[in-house]
Amino acid sequence: MSVDIREINEKVQKESAFIDMINIEMNKVIVGQRHLIDGLLIAMLSNGHVLLEGVPGLAKTLAVNTLAHIIDVPFNRIQFTPDLQPADLVGTMIYSSKNEEYIVKKGPIFANFILADEINRSPAKVQSALLEAMQERQVTIGLNTYKLPEPFMVLATQNPLEQEGTYPLAEAQVDRFMLKLLITYPKKEEESLIIRQNIAKTFPTASRIFKADDITQARNVVKEVYMDERVERYIIDIVFATRFPADYKLADLKNLISYGGSPRASIGLSIAAKAHAFIKRRGYVSPEDVRAICHDVMRHRIGLTYEAEAENISSEDIINKILNTVEVP
Repeated sequence: MSVDIREINEKVQKESAFIDMINIEMNKVIVGQRHLIDGLLIAMLSNGHVLLEGVPGLAKTLAVNTLAHIIDVPFNRIQFTPDLQPADLVGTMIYSSKNEEYIVKKGPIFANFILADEINRSPAKVQSALLEAMQERQVTIGLNTYKLPEPFMVLATQNPLEQEGTYPLAEAQVDRFMLKLLITYPKKEEESLIIRQNIAKTFPTASRIFKADDITQARNVVKEVYMDERVERYIIDIVFATRFPADYKLADLKNLISYGGSPRASIGLSIAAKAHAFIKRRGYVSPEDVRAICHDVMRHRIGLTYEAEAENISSEDIINKILNTVEVP
C-alpha cells in the first residue's frame, strides 16, 4: 500500500497548529520546564499516562491544572495518604433513607485529568484501584460499571526524597505508565521570573481555547503519522537490546539488567514517537523522534540487578549505551 507522505505532512501541519497555541498559553503560567510540557502533550496525544518524579515545588500540579484549564475539561487532584481507601478514589454506594435505596456517589476519579499526588504514599489496594481505572478506562461501583470521561489522563507524582512510610509501586504496575518524566530545578534566570510572577499583584492565567473533542480529533491524526518499517525495526531493536543485550554486542549489560522492556515498551515508543513528530509539525517519524522520547518511555521499564546498583549504574546509563550501540537506520 503506497503512502502519500506529502498529504500526511500537510494534514499534520494543519492539525498540529493548536500545539503552538497551547505552548503560548502554558508559557504564560509555567516558567521553563519545557521537557515537562512536551511530555504532557505527548502523553495527551498518545492517550497515555505519566509518572512524574521530582522534588516538591517544581510546578507539577500547576502544569497539569493549566493544561486542563486550556482544554476546558474537569481536573481533580487527589492527595494519596496511608489511610486512603479505594472508595475514596472511585466512589461508593450510599443508602438514601428518603428514597429507600442505594445511590451511587462517584469519586474524584471521574474527571478528564487526574493528578495522583505522591501515589507511593498509599497502600497497594488503592494503587491497584487507580491502575485498573487507567488500564480499563472504567470503574465498577457495586454491581454497575461506569465509563470514565474521554480524554482521560492520570499524572501520578513521586517524591524521590522521602521514602519512609511509602509503598513503592510494583514493577508490573509502573509499566502501565507510558512515560516517566524526571522534573529538575529551574535555571537561575527562570527562578528570577518565577519570583516576580509570584510576588506580582496578579498571577497570570491561561485562556480556555480548546474542547475535549479537539484532543480526540488530534489523536486520530497522530495515528495517521507515517512510520517506516526501518524505524519500526529500530524501535524493536532498542527494546530487544534490553532483553537480550548480548545479541547487540552489549554483553557487558547482561549482568546489569534483571528484566527488559515489555511489549508495552515497544507500543509506547511507537505511539510516543508519532506524537513527538506531530508536535514537531511532521507527518512522518524519524529515528530522532524515537531517540528524543526513548529515556522517558524506557527508564521505568528496565529492571536493575544488585550488581548495577552496587556499581551505581542507572537505567539512564543503560539506555544511553543502547542508543549509542544499536544501529540507527
